[in-house]
Amino acid sequence: MSEDFETIALETDARGVATLTLARPEVHNAFDETVVAELQRAAEALAADAAVRVVVLTGQGRSFSAGGDIRWFRRQVAASRDERVAGSAALGAMLRALDELPQPLVGRINGGAYGGGTGLVSVCDLALGVEGAAFGLTEVRLGLIPANISPFVVRRIGQAAARRVMLSGRRFDAAEAVALGLLDRAVPAEALDAAVEAELAALLQAAPGAAAATKRLIRFVDGHSLDDSLAYTAEALADAWESAEGREGIAAFLEKRRPAWRAE
Repeated sequence: MSEDFETIALETDARGVATLTLARPEVHNAFDETVVAELQRAAEALAADAAVRVVVLTGQGRSFSAGGDIRWFRRQVAASRDERVAGSAALGAMLRALDELPQPLVGRINGGAYGGGTGLVSVCDLALGVEGAAFGLTEVRLGLIPANISPFVVRRIGQAAARRVMLSGRRFDAAEAVALGLLDRAVPAEALDAAVEAELAALLQAAPGAAAATKRLIRFVDGHSLDDSLAYTAEALADAWESAEGREGIAAFLEKRRPAWRAE
C-alpha cells in the first residue's frame, strides 16, 4: 500500500499487519480537517486491500490524540452553521469508516486520549494502553457536547459509564479506563509493544474472510431482534461452510495440518 499523507502514516508489513499512525506529535496528534480527511482516506484504502489482515492504530510521540486542534476550534468559531454541520458529519463518517473496517482494528494507545481521541479508542476492536495514560471526554467543560463520538463511546462503555465521565468532563486514568471498558488492558510503557504483538499473533490465526464476516455478524445481532438474528445467522453459517476458507479450514482440521492463511 502506497499512500501520501501529511498528518498520518500508513505502513504494512509482510504479515499483512498495517500500522496507521497519527503523525502530529508537535500538537499531541490533535484533529483538524486534514487529519479527518486523511483518516477517512486511509480507512477506505485499508478496507479495499485484501493483503491487509489486521490494522494497528497508534500515535507518534507521548500522546495518542488530544482531540480537536485549537486552531480547528478557532476556525469553527468563524464558520457558518452549514460548515459546522459538514465538518461534524465528516468526523462522524471517519469514525464509522474505521469502526466498519473488515479487518480487526487494534488500538495501540501510547499515551493520553481526549475528546475525539477517546472516540478513536472506542472504534477499535480491542485497545491496549500504557499505564500512565490519561483520558477524558472533556467537551462539557468547553460548553460543548461529545456529539460525533457518542455513538461509539456509549456503545463501548455503556450508558451508565458514559454518564459517569461525560457529564463532568473529568479526566480519568488508565486503570479506570480498563474498568469502564474503554481499554481492554493497561500495561507498562515498555511492555506495550509486546502486548500488541501477542494480540496480533492470535488475530493472525484467524481466516481473514471469517474475521470480516464475524465483525458483520456482531454488528447485526447487536442491533436486531432475536428472530431476525436467528434467521441471519442460519444463512451466514451456511455461507461460511460453503466458502473457500470454510472448506480449507475444515480440510486442514481433518488432515491435521495448518490452513493456508496461517504462516506458522
